[in-house]
Amino acid sequence: MSSVACELGESLDLEGWIRLGMRLGTIGRASAWWIGDWVNYGNARFGEKYSRAARVTGYDVQSLMNMALVSSKFQISRRREKLSWSHHAELTALPEEEQERWLDQAERMRLSVHALRGKLRVTRMQTTRRNHPPRPSDEDAHDVVCPRCGFAMADAT
Repeated sequence: MSSVACELGESLDLEGWIRLGMRLGTIGRASAWWIGDWVNYGNARFGEKYSRAARVTGYDVQSLMNMALVSSKFQISRRREKLSWSHHAELTALPEEEQERWLDQAERMRLSVHALRGKLRVTRMQTTRRNHPPRPSDEDAHDVVCPRCGFAMADAT
């Protein structure tokens, strides 16, 4: 094993190949959590900056910031093993109660990250429409309305 290859010998049997695959899968799914927790520890304990963590790990600063943010928004007890780090990342901006509701739904429905993102987008659009309903009237007939958020800007003519 190296940073760019997993060379397997001829003596690896099917059972060994499966065990190795399981270990590699765990490492792949867990590494963003591990690195995020590591960065948060270094920041809290040593006041380290992301630039040093970037040099040490080889990750760019923005990726480290993302890993640290997601790790900080989900205590270990709230992380779902059946969902990926990316599922959790999609929910970081939400309040904790909503995060839990979406994690439950994603787990129960076995949503992919893409499907979760789509459901979140639809929910946001519905919420925006409820909070900013269109104002049909004669005096608003010339308003320009944003199709995404419903904001109406009066026509200056």
